[in-house]
Amino acid sequence: MKVVAIVGSIRKDSYNLKLAQFIQKRYQEQFDLEILNIRELPFYDQDIEMDPPAAVKDFKNKVAGADAVLWVTPEYNATVPGVLVNAIDWLSRVEKVMNGKPSWIVGASMGNLGTVKAQLHLREILFAMGLSSPLLPGNEVYVGAVHEKINEAGELTHEPTVQFLDTVVDNFINWMKQQNR
Repeated sequence: MKVVAIVGSIRKDSYNLKLAQFIQKRYQEQFDLEILNIRELPFYDQDIEMDPPAAVKDFKNKVAGADAVLWVTPEYNATVPGVLVNAIDWLSRVEKVMNGKPSWIVGASMGNLGTVKAQLHLREILFAMGLSSPLLPGNEVYVGAVHEKINEAGELTHEPTVQFLDTVVDNFINWMKQQNR
């Protein structure tokens, strides 16, 4: 199974990027995860949406070619980051490559609540008309106090969180099998 991860932080040492990389490595036997770079995407511009830059075309083609999307979002000002919204804007226009594409969401923050508000908003966005992405139900992954759960090598070391993630990944794989019937 081919999954692409869209990380809503472009910071080099992003905890959410580290979480995506942990998922990529730990579950490499269950699915192929490619972490997409949204740093190079220009601001969405309707004037160029019919003939977007190469970075946008490549990004959309990778999402279109995936079986599912893993959204990895931090929480900025109680919502999703602007760079993530920009990526979503590109995906929701013209070809609308997210329509019907299964998604699941995880997120990490230094706060105790993880990314509860951002994920709530992201779920609403993914149900919008230009996206219409079915979401893995009932498997919210909010990694709070992430700075205490990831070591310097970027590995998630908090065993209860790792075990929960194992369960969510199993649920995701089973859900994907049901989606492909």
